[in-house]
Amino acid sequence: MFERFTEEARRVVGQAGRESAQLRHGHVGTEHLLLGILTETADPAAGVLIEAGLDHATAREAVRRLLGTGDDAQALASIGVDLEAVREAVESAFGAGALDPPPAEEPRRRGWFRSEGRVGRSPFTARARKAVELSLRESLRLKSGHIAVGHLLLGVLREGEGLGARVIADHGLDFAAVRRAVEVAIE
Repeated sequence: MFERFTEEARRVVGQAGRESAQLRHGHVGTEHLLLGILTETADPAAGVLIEAGLDHATAREAVRRLLGTGDDAQALASIGVDLEAVREAVESAFGAGALDPPPAEEPRRRGWFRSEGRVGRSPFTARARKAVELSLRESLRLKSGHIAVGHLLLGVLREGEGLGARVIADHGLDFAAVRRAVEVAIE
């Protein structure tokens, strides 16, 4: 299936994993897919959400509000330490990713969703896997021949139960209207 992904759609999936790691979440969910989509600011489908006021920063804050930023951040916040502020200060002095662990050598495995035994990679939730599967169905329905960023967004909307959909709904956006706008944008 992933051979059908455009380069931009592949970046979205990769960015979803990075968003999860940056937020210190132990999974990649539809909320992380949404954040990955919103990093593709030049993409017309992402533009639908951005024009409606749901940009990456707004969505990331909504995800933080819903899930927090991992156990370490919550424990430190309880004693008055803002881990995100510490991370930003360190990265401004030493460069982006200065606090990230070094990449571990790992055997190559087939499939993007395999996470057992993979160091530093978070597993995709069932809802995120379903959203990606639905993006393929959306691509087939629209007779696209490929899976683009817009198809991933349509998959998140069609899945409809994950936190990605909740962030969109909580922003006051109507799923049907967003679907129509995205379909027009990807034609």
